[in-house]
Amino acid sequence: MRKPSPHPNPLLRRLIFIGGWLAVVLGVIGLLLPVVPTAPFLILAAYCFLNSSPRFYHWLVEHRVFGLYVRYYLSGQGMPERAKLMAVGMLWLMMLITALWIIDSEWLSALLLTIALAVSIYIAALPEPVETVARRRKR
Repeated sequence: MRKPSPHPNPLLRRLIFIGGWLAVVLGVIGLLLPVVPTAPFLILAAYCFLNSSPRFYHWLVEHRVFGLYVRYYLSGQGMPERAKLMAVGMLWLMMLITALWIIDSEWLSALLLTIALAVSIYIAALPEPVETVARRRKR
């Protein structure tokens, strides 16, 4: 994992910091609402805090609820299988609802479904943390 290094421009650093907190709020909303993803917002928040506030970066990656998942991703260990299934399931649910019932443009619907496919492939290709694979093998 990269060490936190705040951006040298104070105005940009503040904007990145605000973006980090916005991402945290959206991630927490994702914990409460099943249709809002949590992991992407927390990873975005970690990136924002990495470039704006070492204190809040460490708070996020050491958080008792979602710090483990952020650390897994940032260290290159990927996502646990359950998190992958939830992320891909919610992604497709929301993209299909949007593409089939909300958007009236065929090309835009096709673009959304293509993006969903690309994101699904990316998530599926992520490795699984060693601890979760070992735990699954013990069952």
